[in-house]
Amino acid sequence: MITKPTQDEIDAVLDGIYEHTLNGQAEPVVALTEQALALGVEPLGVLFDALIPALEEVGRLFEAGEYFVPEMLVAAKAMQGAMGILKPLIAKTGAKPVGTFVMGTVKGDIHDIGKDLCNIMLEGGGFELIDLGVNVPPEVFVEAVRQHKPDFVGMSAFLTTTIPMFRPTMDALAAAGLREGVKIFVGGAPVTQEYADQIGADGYAPNASVLVRKCKEMLGRA
Repeated sequence: MITKPTQDEIDAVLDGIYEHTLNGQAEPVVALTEQALALGVEPLGVLFDALIPALEEVGRLFEAGEYFVPEMLVAAKAMQGAMGILKPLIAKTGAKPVGTFVMGTVKGDIHDIGKDLCNIMLEGGGFELIDLGVNVPPEVFVEAVRQHKPDFVGMSAFLTTTIPMFRPTMDALAAAGLREGVKIFVGGAPVTQEYADQIGADGYAPNASVLVRKCKEMLGRA
């Protein structure tokens, strides 16, 4: 006779996913995600009751100076393992993402650690993510916006020599008649709020957790 799991058993598994994600322990997160699904927890339940709260706490700890980039990276990687299981299941339910985000490192720059961290955190936050990769020319951003009609475009640059590519990319979107339809975020090591304001970007985020929060605020989903 198969016994129905108790709520305490389910809560214990979800609490485990939360704690192990927070601590960046990828293997237990994957195992507990599979266990939660086997217990009958809906994929969105795992996401919204365990993974997203862990993501939000990681962001809070980072902003408080208690976590640093290495801790954020391992937590994000732990979440990525769970998302690999959950994404196809969520897609089957027909659940809509909270928003769509096109992301890329601008032309001339091949750095991707910050971009990839943002990608993981955005996906964990419920966004559909289209990653254009690195060394992305303006015309590729334009085509991606035309094809996917995203809510946001993220442009990343790690080098002071490549942040000038933000403006030509924004100009290309404007020339294609696509600029007004999206919110553009810029970020990367040499980027500041002042620079973002100077070039007319809609937003600047110093780290991945701030990016997710600001995007949700813009969508009224915070």
